[in-house]
Amino acid sequence: MRLGVVRLQDVVAEGRRLTGGYHVSEDQRAIASLRHSKLPKSLLKNLVQGREIFRGPMFGRIFVDDPSHGEPYVSARDIVTADVRPAGYLSRKHGELLEELRLHEGMILVTRSGMNLGAAIWTRRELDGLVASDDLIRIEPNAAAAPPGFLFAFLSSRYGHALIRKQIYGGHIKHIEPEHIGNISLPRFSAQLESDVDKLIREVARLRDQAAGSKQCAVARVQHLLGWEEIPAVNTSHAPASALRRRLDAFHHMPKAARARASLARRPSARLADNVEAVFEPNRGSRLKVEDPALGVPFLSSSEVFRLDPVGEYLISRRRTPQLEKLLVSERDLFLPRSGQLGGIIGRAVVPLPTYYGHAASEHLVRVRCRSKEDAFFLWSIFASEPGYLATIGTAFGSSIPSLDCELLAEMRVPWFEERRVMRCLSSSRLRSLRTRGPSMPSARRWE
Repeated sequence: MRLGVVRLQDVVAEGRRLTGGYHVSEDQRAIASLRHSKLPKSLLKNLVQGREIFRGPMFGRIFVDDPSHGEPYVSARDIVTADVRPAGYLSRKHGELLEELRLHEGMILVTRSGMNLGAAIWTRRELDGLVASDDLIRIEPNAAAAPPGFLFAFLSSRYGHALIRKQIYGGHIKHIEPEHIGNISLPRFSAQLESDVDKLIREVARLRDQAAGSKQCAVARVQHLLGWEEIPAVNTSHAPASALRRRLDAFHHMPKAARARASLARRPSARLADNVEAVFEPNRGSRLKVEDPALGVPFLSSSEVFRLDPVGEYLISRRRTPQLEKLLVSERDLFLPRSGQLGGIIGRAVVPLPTYYGHAASEHLVRVRCRSKEDAFFLWSIFASEPGYLATIGTAFGSSIPSLDCELLAEMRVPWFEERRVMRCLSSSRLRSLRTRGPSMPSARRWE
């Protein structure tokens, strides 16, 4: 049961609604707190410049396979993940529309529909130049009116998110529009405080750019050591009858998947199970949700762990969750989502962030529990590489929703280099190059 105290003037201001849950919800309490604040306020539409607050027009997308004939495209779903990968390449036949949809460093984005509606994103250097969906509202801040980092910090806070969600309209699929965002009233603080917040946001963006470059460099180094070279995708092939005795899945026998397995086994390699503590999938069971943090632990879904700022969607009971210890996240873990459509999250390796060590994570995430944190980082670079990813999903079985099997994963042969410090970049110039164009990474559209 939730309890709360509501002021009569708030009930009147919200249309005399007497629904208790409406007034004690987290969003409503945040909005009420802002309403009664004595701080000066400014409308967001008065703090922008250039194209101000806008979104691109809806249009029919023309994708191309050859990057030389297109521009890297990201959707609203792609942009909220920690590792932003283009969903494909939009044809340059779209002409001037591509420039209208292009992202620029320092721009603030707000998702305008779908499950992630109302999420605010800072356009880091890593995202500069990408062409993005019209489902993203663009905000071009006026630094002379308010520090851009401060605007982003407020819009991504509990208070800003509540104000954005207050503007939602629609039935089954909710939406918000640029004019709704422009009418949001922001509290203003001292110039020094707003400047300090702006500096912190820019420093966070710099560190995330650096982390993304280091991860790309690690993957590129692994692919170099494996001698992996990109080849055009072949959708038809043949396999000898002897290879079909245990696996009849077509994708398992595709040339790229077979070449990926061979590439991983070419170097000194061993079964994955021989060099890790365990490969396991936590038992499925009931999840009793609780509201008191003293009685529960945050629970992360298999999609939440991919987000830029993952948070527990809810708390599950410490005492009444069967085999809770198997759900808890360790610093020695590597996650492999075990089910989904090929080209989606299935098989995409994730290293848990320190902020959710000790939290619970979904049983849909296969755990590769390593013997040390450093081994987990090393194995991430193997599984995140293109041959590692292809070899992993090559073990998947099933028709409508393919799944990974712990025993098959444990039997995979994985290279185990004597020198495993693959996180060290080849050179600063190589890092700059990788930041610009990235290594050969599995595309989200390649296996549709």
